[in-house]
Amino acid sequence: MSAEDLENYETDMELQLYREYRDVVGLFSYVVETERRFYLANHVDLQARSADGEVYFDLTLQDAWVWDVYRSARFVKSVRVLTFKDVNVEELPRNEELAMPKDVDLGN
Repeated sequence: MSAEDLENYETDMELQLYREYRDVVGLFSYVVETERRFYLANHVDLQARSADGEVYFDLTLQDAWVWDVYRSARFVKSVRVLTFKDVNVEELPRNEELAMPKDVDLGN
């Protein structure tokens, strides 16, 4: 396999992953980013903890999807992450929050 073949394969895998993300993002309530992974989840519990003077984050996700091109099963029931790095949790807007109000006159 040439370097070009490998690069094309990786590009195709990333495109497939993006398409899967686009198809499933509406099923989830939160986007969670850690240093190592990107997740979609429906329940997020983030606790700041300390041990020996160091602060770390204890993150538990339920009903999650993992952005990982090399993972065959991206849907997981439960995920626990312990990290000293930043964790970003963002609530996704609901589809009804993005919809146009039905009584808006658009000049038709």
